[in-house]
Amino acid sequence: MRLLILDQFSELGGGQQCLLELLPAIRGRGWEAVVGLPGAGPLVARVRESGFETVELECGPYSYGRKTLADTARFLAQTPRLARQIRGLAERCGADLIYVNGPRLLPAAARSGLPVVHHAHRILPSRAPRELCGFAARSCGARVIAVCRYVAEPWMRFGAERIAVIYNGVEGPRTLVPRRRGGAPTIACLGRIAPEKGQLDFVKAVRLIDHEWPGCRFVIYGAALIADPAYEQQVRGAARGMAVEFAGWHGDVQSVLADVDVLLVPSGEHEATTRVIPEAFAAGTPVIAFPSGGIPEVIDHGRTGFLANNVPEMARLALELLRDRPRWMEISSAARESWRQRFTLERWRNQVLDHISQPNIAAAISTSTPAPASTGR
Repeated sequence: MRLLILDQFSELGGGQQCLLELLPAIRGRGWEAVVGLPGAGPLVARVRESGFETVELECGPYSYGRKTLADTARFLAQTPRLARQIRGLAERCGADLIYVNGPRLLPAAARSGLPVVHHAHRILPSRAPRELCGFAARSCGARVIAVCRYVAEPWMRFGAERIAVIYNGVEGPRTLVPRRRGGAPTIACLGRIAPEKGQLDFVKAVRLIDHEWPGCRFVIYGAALIADPAYEQQVRGAARGMAVEFAGWHGDVQSVLADVDVLLVPSGEHEATTRVIPEAFAAGTPVIAFPSGGIPEVIDHGRTGFLANNVPEMARLALELLRDRPRWMEISSAARESWRQRFTLERWRNQVLDHISQPNIAAAISTSTPAPASTGR
């Protein structure tokens, strides 16, 4: 099979990391692929390092997150030209299918005349882009892979029979490194520094936890990346004078999580499931998260982690868990087992590629592993 893969960003985010992790499995099946990317961001070099050809797409640049009027105008103006470029690329590489790793390229890809698979990593918060992409998907019969039921829901009315939910998979250590005992615990927040990731709420939780347990180590791992760097400055300002360490971006997530006792995930309302939760599960690191978006689909409250409705509850749950070592170990073990059963990288790769290779799938929204029966909320 020959694929034309399209991504709307050449910077690195969660969706782009998923693409990088899919490429070795594509090669493993003997498939060929050309990857179209805008600009010359770090994703371009990473794709080439994986042994795949890249082609620059004539689109963007776009802002990440909620779209501006300028983004919308630029998008509409570029779509006809982009559609012609995509058709030309598909013909040149002899593509059998177009895999679209970002919604903004879907309307242009829909005009190619080829089968299209769209991988939806997040919900589109604005109605106009949702409608435009939904009609484009319906017009070309595109199949949609959604990372959770929450992300799948807006696509349902455009063709529920063509939607599959495949939860993200992540690589994890074969065995866990024994955690240190004694000393000050580490409480962390990990991910791209952006408003939807909630680092300001993390700082608020830090203030409450530090008041009850002085001496804890608090760390924010991540960088602004493709988001607005002004938000990072806002977070730094809120943390001024507090025991919060800004550790920057780390490529080896598992080594970071091995030193974290509790991971806080204060994501905003439009979060999908966020990769860092299964990554923490793989590391046996307990997670306390807001029940935003698709997060309740991957955390079984009270068994594999905790869902907190607000900052004070998040801080209270963190303190209770840190003070109860047997409970901490129970949550850690259950989270690790949840990763083994539902969120391994091998499972994810196989399910995504199986879906891509079956263009006539006509099953209603489904998953190979059901969401927890109850979150306990």
